[in-house]
Order: sequence, then C-alpha cells, then structure tokens
Amino acid sequence: MKRKSRELMLGNVPIGGNHPIAVQSMTNTDTRDVTKTVQQIKHLEDAGCEIIRVAVVDSEAAQAIKDIKKSITIPLIADIHFDYRLAIKSVEAGADGLRINPGNIGDAHKVREVVKICKEQRIPIRIGVNAGSLDKQLLAKYQGVCAQAMVESAMQNIAILEDMDFHDIKVSLKSSSVILSIEAYRSLAREVDYPLHVGITEAGTMDRALIKSALGIGMLLYEGIGDTIRVSLTADPVEEVWAAYEILRCLGLRERGIEMISCPSCGRCEIDLIKTAEAIDRQIRLIDKPLKVAVMGCVVNGPGEAREADLGIAGGRGFGLLFKHGEIIRKVPENDLVKTLLQEIEEFDKE
Repeated sequence: MKRKSRELMLGNVPIGGNHPIAVQSMTNTDTRDVTKTVQQIKHLEDAGCEIIRVAVVDSEAAQAIKDIKKSITIPLIADIHFDYRLAIKSVEAGADGLRINPGNIGDAHKVREVVKICKEQRIPIRIGVNAGSLDKQLLAKYQGVCAQAMVESAMQNIAILEDMDFHDIKVSLKSSSVILSIEAYRSLAREVDYPLHVGITEAGTMDRALIKSALGIGMLLYEGIGDTIRVSLTADPVEEVWAAYEILRCLGLRERGIEMISCPSCGRCEIDLIKTAEAIDRQIRLIDKPLKVAVMGCVVNGPGEAREADLGIAGGRGFGLLFKHGEIIRKVPENDLVKTLLQEIEEFDKE
C-alpha cells in the first residue's frame, strides 16, 4: 500500500496522495544555452519525462528559464545552491518548483525572501539532502555519514520552512549507497507526511546505476515509499526516463511503452540471439505502445514459453518463427527477423 502523503501541485502535475508516481530527470546542458536545453527537454518529454530539473548556476541561467518555459510543456524545477537571489530570480522567470537546502541558503531573512515569493506564486520547494554534503556538526555528532544524520538534516530544514508557515514541501534523501538511502527514506517516512522524491545519487555508469537504482528505488516503491523518482545515470538523460518506467512497470505501478522479454542463450539456440535481442531493444525503447514483445532463441520452446507476449520471434537454423500470443504466424529468414518484428509492432494497433 502506498504511503499516505500530502498532495501538492508542481506546475500541472499533482504530486503525492494517490496520484501516480511521477518520473523526473535533469538536463545536462548549460541552462544558459536555451536552444540546446529546450532540445534536450523535448527529447525527454517524448520519452515520457513528466518533471524536469535544470541547474541554475548564475543570473543568466535563472533568466533563461523564462525562454525555456515558452517551449516546453512539463514542469520545470530550478536547482539552487547557496545563493538565495538565484532562487527568487528563477521563480520570477517562471520556475514551477525549487530544489534547495534552506540550511545552506544563509541567514533567516534570505530564506524568508525565498519562502515569501514561493508562497505568493504557490511554488513548492524540494529539500534535497545529500549524504555527500551533510553539515559538519551532524557529521561530528554521528561520527560520519549515517541514515540518522541524513534524517536529522532533513528535519532541520523542514523545521525552517514550517516555522515560516510554509508546507508545500517535498523531500529527498540521496546517497550513492543503496542501504543507506533505504534506511534514511524509511526513517523519514515514519516522521513526516510530505511527498518524497526517491533516487540513488551518483550511482555510476549505465549498467551499475541500473542495478543500484532498481534495487534502491524498487524496494522503497514496493514498500509504498516514494511520490516522484529519478534514476540517476552517467548517461543520456533519456535513458533515465526509460529506466524509471521499467522499474515502475515491474512493480505494477505505471505502464508505458513496450516490455521486452528474452530468453537466456543456451545450447539449443541456433541464431545470434544476443545480437538480435540487443538490436530490437535499442529500437523499441521509445515506442509508446503498451505491448509485451518476446525475443526467443529456440523454435522448440520459444512460442510456448512466451505465450503471454503480444508479439514475438523465436529463432531456428537460418530462420525464425513469428508468433502472436503463442500462436505461430509464419517463418521468417533470420536476416529479416528484426525488421519483421518491428513492422509487426508498427501494425499491431491497426488490426
């Protein structure tokens, strides 16, 4: 059962409560380069990204938000560190949300100025706690980084905003450690009812980060913890969006695009299954059709084992079988398997 959390609006996307878990990513372009940033955000929108975050490194980047917003449809979060004036300028430029640490913004009057404009514009604030940048006093108190230190940091920052009667808050507790992240999120989820943004940060290159994120994000979501997610990859941000939906799909929480199943290669396989499966996988990731597609290496067991798939191929010696819902449709030359399956996917909805 999903944890009961407060609801807030991030632009036109409802967060928390019983609303679907929203998929988020972050641009890796220079925000000041409006053309490149918009281009990347549009690619992310096409992939299914529902919330985008951009780095605001200076006043020029804050001002660029105004022009970026004109060309995108999803909510935009401004990522701010230290300079409260950049937070204010970002909201004035049209940002739909802020990601800050109130504790590192500075004196109380600076935080009040940020809270004041967010209240006026109904802009939510995400408190972003990162294990790698905890306050020195907390590190000394707990003798290093631990879940308790991360939670206390979050609670301190939450208190700053609550004391100013501000409650449109979302919180994240990110670490590169799966176990540390899980422990911190579990603990905070028991303390507050604010929406939680879940992810494993600095998770590494594609393969390594996918494993860490599937474990960390997946375990938390299975326990009902999490209202928005980002799969952090050292890779093209579009891959983050695809990975997020795969995690959500595996848990039965969202359904978008094509699910692909394929068998492990074995001694019965008589086609280049690995090459074939990878070629198909690369080309179907951004197709927005809720289908299950199977790529099987064996004509003996393939169609039967993948009977639940909408479409599939099973390899033989120099040929393969095309099947739908476990029923064999026709033989296809091995060299045409990939092309034939992609054509069938394209035609599926027209039948």
